[in-house]
Amino acid sequence: MMAARTLFEKIWQRHVIVSRGADEALLAVDSHFVAEGSFHAFGALAKDGRRVRKPRQVFGSPDHFVPTLGREQGLAGMGDAESRGLIEYLAHNAREYGFDHFGIDDARQGILHVIGPELGISQPGLMITCGDSHTSTHGAVGAFALGIGASQNKQVLATQCLWQKRPKTMRIGVEGALGPCVTAKDVILAIIAKIGVSGAVGHVIEYAGGVLRAMTMEERMTVCNMSIEAGARSGMVAPDDTTFAYLHGRPYAPQGGHWEEALAYWRTLPSDAGAKFDREVTLDASALEPMVTWGTLPEHAIAVTGSVPDPACASSADERAQWDEAIRYIGLAPGTPLAGIEIDRVFIGSCTNGRIEDLRAAAAVLRGGKAAIRAWVSPGSTTVKRQAEAEGLDRVFREAGCEWRAAGCSSCVAMNGDGVGAGERCASTSNRNFEGRQGKGSRTHLMSPAMAAAAALTGRITDVRKLAS
Repeated sequence: MMAARTLFEKIWQRHVIVSRGADEALLAVDSHFVAEGSFHAFGALAKDGRRVRKPRQVFGSPDHFVPTLGREQGLAGMGDAESRGLIEYLAHNAREYGFDHFGIDDARQGILHVIGPELGISQPGLMITCGDSHTSTHGAVGAFALGIGASQNKQVLATQCLWQKRPKTMRIGVEGALGPCVTAKDVILAIIAKIGVSGAVGHVIEYAGGVLRAMTMEERMTVCNMSIEAGARSGMVAPDDTTFAYLHGRPYAPQGGHWEEALAYWRTLPSDAGAKFDREVTLDASALEPMVTWGTLPEHAIAVTGSVPDPACASSADERAQWDEAIRYIGLAPGTPLAGIEIDRVFIGSCTNGRIEDLRAAAAVLRGGKAAIRAWVSPGSTTVKRQAEAEGLDRVFREAGCEWRAAGCSSCVAMNGDGVGAGERCASTSNRNFEGRQGKGSRTHLMSPAMAAAAALTGRITDVRKLAS
């Protein structure tokens, strides 16, 4: 009788081509995503005279460098010649090697980690790779999805295979009931605050429990997206009826009789009863509140009702030094209440929170109000943008005084003109609050879309529950 296996173990074993030692294997890659930042890999491929091994399993779209303003002009509207060249090079490689490409003028263009599930390319049981750390997002459909480096990117393009050391497994169970205005973003920030940015190093996380089962697919994507901020190799959620309903009918999802075949396989994937994980962590959802980061790491997250911690209370000398440096950079004094901290601008978007449900949540807070500070909204994909416009969400944002922009990574990475100025404080729905992440000298406070919308209305970090009451 076969031993009970985890979701990860089932996917790993199905994709092993050959093993090397006890913990390393050459794995077959099902789907590989490339953005304009993949130019190194394509350059190396061309230098070696290699071809893309399986172009039907490669998908590309520009996302990091695309401007979010002036997009009606397409490439002609891009003033940055270097960025324009990268986007043109990606399109050239798509033509040269014959893979599907959703270019700057394509109605399907968007952040790769948004359009993969959106188009039905990301499916349960697949191994998915991309040269970007937040590839873990695709694990929300029950896939093993991981970010890879430039040399590995070339390897996958040339062979559709990848050598990997087998990671350990971690199960994070979230049980109980979420309180008012507590979202998936708050759940994952609370998890990272609990286990730390190195808490899941060397592991694949399977998120489980009643709270995850009750989440929508888009909420699960938010959680899996930030697995990397906990140090994990990847994050995943077992596929269920919510997953299947989400994928059904999407352009790249199985059709007709192939759908029933896929469904039968997908139903075998959830972890078996009694499957063993290398580590297990539990979280009580009923104790959670809306979360905000105070420092320069995602683990520097506390409830909005809390205050900037005192380094004297740190658990070690190393942590004390880290807190001292974070407080110095972020420009706040220990003991400062988070609620009430003045904000200079707001960013709503990214592969963490740029989906239609995120925009609906932000619009619900902003409806009928006026932003007190500069704020902009960048949908995660052109499809999301068009859906939001069909629902009238763009009018809500514009009437509130927010800028309604085109799809892309925007100021999550500040590679595209959407930067935050030195010393400016930004309420952001993105995934990283590192020093300079949104621009040199910028100060980032991570939070949910509803919390960011509340900050836009008041010009301060604000407990959205007080606005909703």
